[in-house]
Amino acid sequence: MTSTDPEGPPPEGQRQQTRNRRRGVVRLRTLLIWLAVVPTVAMGAQVFVSADRLLQQSSNLRADVADGERIGRPLYDLMAQMQAERSMTAARWAGSPVSRARLKHQHAATDRAVAVFQRAAGTADRRADDRVDRYVREVQKQLEELDAYRERTDARSGSADRATGYYSDAIGRMIRVYQEFSNMDDAGLTQESRPVVALFAASEVLAREDTLFASAGPARRLNGARFGELTNSIGAHRFLYGTSIVPYLPEDGRKAYARIAASDAWKTMYGIEDAALADHHDIPNGVALPRAVRDWPAVYGKLVPQLTALNSERVQAVIEHADATADALEAEVWRMVVGSAAGLLLVVAVVVFTTRTVLRRMAMLHERTVTVAEKTLPDIVDRLQRGQRVDAATLPGPRGERDEVGRISDAFARAVTVSVEGYRQLADERHGFGMFAAGIAARTGNLVSRQLTLTEELQDTFGHDEALLAQLMKSDQLTVGMRRQIENLLILAGGEIPDPHTEPMRVADLLREAAAEVEDFRRIDRVALDEISVAARSISAISHLLAELLDNATRFSPPASKVAIRAELVTDGLSVEVEDRGPRVAAERYAEMNARLHAAPPYAVLAQNAHRLGLFVVGHLADQLQARVTLRRSAYGGTAAIVIIPQEHLVSTEEAATTGPATAAPAPERPAPRTPAPPREEERKPELLLHARPVAPDEPAEPTGSGLPRRQPAEARATVRPLTRDGSAPPPLPERVPQTHMARQLREPRAAEPAGQDTATPEEVADAWADYEQGTETVETELRQDQP
Repeated sequence: MTSTDPEGPPPEGQRQQTRNRRRGVVRLRTLLIWLAVVPTVAMGAQVFVSADRLLQQSSNLRADVADGERIGRPLYDLMAQMQAERSMTAARWAGSPVSRARLKHQHAATDRAVAVFQRAAGTADRRADDRVDRYVREVQKQLEELDAYRERTDARSGSADRATGYYSDAIGRMIRVYQEFSNMDDAGLTQESRPVVALFAASEVLAREDTLFASAGPARRLNGARFGELTNSIGAHRFLYGTSIVPYLPEDGRKAYARIAASDAWKTMYGIEDAALADHHDIPNGVALPRAVRDWPAVYGKLVPQLTALNSERVQAVIEHADATADALEAEVWRMVVGSAAGLLLVVAVVVFTTRTVLRRMAMLHERTVTVAEKTLPDIVDRLQRGQRVDAATLPGPRGERDEVGRISDAFARAVTVSVEGYRQLADERHGFGMFAAGIAARTGNLVSRQLTLTEELQDTFGHDEALLAQLMKSDQLTVGMRRQIENLLILAGGEIPDPHTEPMRVADLLREAAAEVEDFRRIDRVALDEISVAARSISAISHLLAELLDNATRFSPPASKVAIRAELVTDGLSVEVEDRGPRVAAERYAEMNARLHAAPPYAVLAQNAHRLGLFVVGHLADQLQARVTLRRSAYGGTAAIVIIPQEHLVSTEEAATTGPATAAPAPERPAPRTPAPPREEERKPELLLHARPVAPDEPAEPTGSGLPRRQPAEARATVRPLTRDGSAPPPLPERVPQTHMARQLREPRAAEPAGQDTATPEEVADAWADYEQGTETVETELRQDQP
């Protein structure tokens, strides 16, 4: 005998569980580390991006400050000298006593300002792509023509407007440089610098006004264009100071402007402007200004220093504010870096502590969950699938632990309990629904049986009345529709249509059988382009599928339109196309319907679409047959349903003929008109047989003479019997053999009616179906003769 050493190596199963547990711990530790690394890296990247953005903003502000100190001040001095030279040039053109020495002195002052500006513009910039440089170069290019315009003024060449226009254009380009200065990389500084640019613009408007007064000359006369420009300048500078400058100036700026506006010089300037607008006199080719304008040069000379001081003060304030903002941004970057570093260290410490704690507690939880997942749950699910009851004691229960991992364990136990209970309820509901569907089918079958019994009694009693027979034909069609609804219920409940056929059926006969299931069968045109047969085991399922499509096509198309059904062989099998001329359907709607045809929906969807169960039935049948059903828009604007039946359900007609019973006599080549054709045995569709009456095998088939489209006798169809809870099958539905109830005089053939009679009598209705069958038979005979 051999003994087992308790200290020996553990079994292979335990070693595998240990390896899995270690692997799970390693993976959890890795996840926790990644859980810390990802936020840390993300926070570091965010800090880096934010710091880079702030540093870039600070660098841009310092570059703007440097440009303002390098370009802004020399450019403002140059602009003031250009304005003074423009006014002096206008006065010289107007004939005012301007000495050459005074003019040369002004030229020298302007040249000095130009030289200082040129040196500042030539200094290297901190930014390679400075946006201000482009406008500075435009000013430099404009200054290259200064000497040429001076020579024209001295020689009185050209015109005064052209000479003063040159100065105005150059000054406008200088103001454009200040506008670019105002577009700083800070919203507050940009808002603060906008009034400064407006101050420069207002000063230029006043300078143009001084130029216009100078161009009036000693005679104080202006042409119409210049007087209009003077009027615009007066209104412009008042508007700028009142709406674009003063409301946006800081407190010290508003106080400085208030001192200027309260001065005598400012008030005198307003008085001169008002006098020029109100007291001028119209003369030929212009206006004559009042004597008050003679005081303009003195008043303007007093205001220029005050306005220049205000402008310079505001420019310096903006530059200092920009420098302070750059310092604040750099300090903010340092605070952000230090705070982020401290936060990262704290995150690392918390992650290490949390990882060790969670891993220790998760190892304990792992043992319990592995046991439940690998042993308990599989056994419970297997027992529920076999229909056995599950004892609640076998399920894991909550332990009432108070820590986080313990609560997770209890939640897992409750989740397992709820899942098992839900699976049990689902299994019970599915079985209950199957029983419910079977019960509904049985009750409905009883109603159909009673309806057909009543139809038999009426036919036996009133069989001599052919008008009544036509109505009974409609009743028979409705009853067939009721039977199809019973089959639909069985299909949706998970059953299958039993097929009692023992012999293959030609496709043409199959199309005729499917059309006979539809109430409005006279509107259906059938075309079988190929001679092929369908295997006996698939006849009922295919016929039911096509009948549902035909019924849908006739109900959703105009009553006077035709519905075509065509069948032909294709590479993948047999293609059957049902085409109607119903209303136009959107492409999205086709996609939705095709999805229903290709996937079995849950019961909740069936309940919400109870009025469209035909599509679901077609989808179930197509899934059973492994067929493809596709809906699309037809060429006539309606809907075309294309059914591809696989080759496995098809047999050749020659093979079916050799294995089937003896065929009937061949049909005549040219049948007489309006002569009812005898029914063909292979065209008879099996039905749900209610109140079955046995028929002797050697009893000859009695001919039918009425020609009505009624159900043909066939073998009894088996019924689907769903199992009950105890495994037994419920009793089958009552069955009958159709047409055995008819009186003998109704089975006698009808005499052919003379051609040409076309009245809407009951006899015509009774003969319509026989003519339809005869014409179809003739076409099929001709098609068989044309085949090689």
